[in-house]
Amino acid sequence: MSTKPAIPKGTRDFSPVEMQRRNYIFNTIRSVYSMHGFRQIETPAMENLSTLMGKYGEEGDKLLFKILNSGDFAVKVPEADWQERHPARLAARICEKGLRYDLTVPFARYVVQHRDELQLPFKRYQIQPVWRADRPQKGRYREFYQCDADIVGSTSLLNEVELTEILDEVFGRLNIRVGIHLNNRKILAGIAEVIGAQEQIVDITVCIDKLDKIGLEGVNQALLSVGLSEECVARLQPIITLSGSNEEKLRTMRQFLEGSEIGICGIDEVEEVLSLLPDLKNEVVFDLTLARGLNYYTGCIFEVKARDVEIGSISGGGRYDNLTGIFGMPGLSGVGISFGADRIYDVLQQLDLFPDATVDDIRLLFLNFGAAEAQACLRLARTLRAEGIGCELFPDAVKMKKQMAYANLRGVPYVALMGADEMQAGQITLKNMATGQQQTIAVDQLTDFMKSTK
Repeated sequence: MSTKPAIPKGTRDFSPVEMQRRNYIFNTIRSVYSMHGFRQIETPAMENLSTLMGKYGEEGDKLLFKILNSGDFAVKVPEADWQERHPARLAARICEKGLRYDLTVPFARYVVQHRDELQLPFKRYQIQPVWRADRPQKGRYREFYQCDADIVGSTSLLNEVELTEILDEVFGRLNIRVGIHLNNRKILAGIAEVIGAQEQIVDITVCIDKLDKIGLEGVNQALLSVGLSEECVARLQPIITLSGSNEEKLRTMRQFLEGSEIGICGIDEVEEVLSLLPDLKNEVVFDLTLARGLNYYTGCIFEVKARDVEIGSISGGGRYDNLTGIFGMPGLSGVGISFGADRIYDVLQQLDLFPDATVDDIRLLFLNFGAAEAQACLRLARTLRAEGIGCELFPDAVKMKKQMAYANLRGVPYVALMGADEMQAGQITLKNMATGQQQTIAVDQLTDFMKSTK
């Protein structure tokens, strides 16, 4: 007995209906990006490992999918390395490429590689899949799409304001109620400075970023496990649990960070962004527990969470002043956001927010009664398509019951019947599949009729 084929864990097939719904998400995001002047690019699915490694922190490096070198990849590996079974060392010898982990680092590589062709500031968007060797679970996949927008070549906080408005506009169009969380890595650096733990800023931010997942006690244990003293952990408690309005929290933090230049700079930046925002559909919250555990963020950071579904972050981003410097182009500031299309899909699905129009774009199915009738229907189908009306002809002259069953499964609104008698009379019979009602009209009225049903 043959084994039924399967796909790797953490990946999925998408049916035609699912693809139409996914394209509804992509098209919504693409439309908003374009309206704000962002231009689309694409980068390869694989990058050199030297491009990817060291850009996502130690945890991120472990989640990179590495690609074996072509040919006899083992020939250049000393026997001692095989005996030691050191994964990182072996991977470095037998893998020169990896699947991209996100779209931001490949974009930074793109900017440096094509810098002579770009006019700054450069605003790009990119909608492509990424891969992470993570443990699959609800809302977390090994292959998933990101929908990024980035601005490089400008340090203006107007960019952060624009990206916040884009976040609000996209989720407003999708009818998803969200909270837009805002913080600044300079504030987190200032906190580390005030408590005397500057060297552990990365450890602190990674731990704080897990508050929603492991709770306050879990965060405290994590902070202690990375070497933070009990005194430092105690001093962090009122910061981690800070509450109140944005203004109240910023006022409290300004007092706490007094004497930390970088911390006060972060407070100033958050206050400026908030002051420049108009009234939005969704609330923007200053959230000190937001850390975005990627090493390259240096300024404002964003994260978006759905208010009506427990699924984790569905969008995020931030400023990364130093990223292109890693590729030999220092001093070029950037800021960007990314929509998690797969999680957004799950939210829309759970809340039943997909519009009916995404189910199918075929408005009419011509039934097939034979060769002559099929040719006549083909001519009509071409006319309808030229007018932007989706339709199709059933390819085989089989029993009408089978053709109608196909129409039902496709969810086609109308079925067209044109047999020999209708052809001779220059007429066509249309059946409304929702009501079951039938009506006969002149063939030359078909286009106007179908336009009137949209």
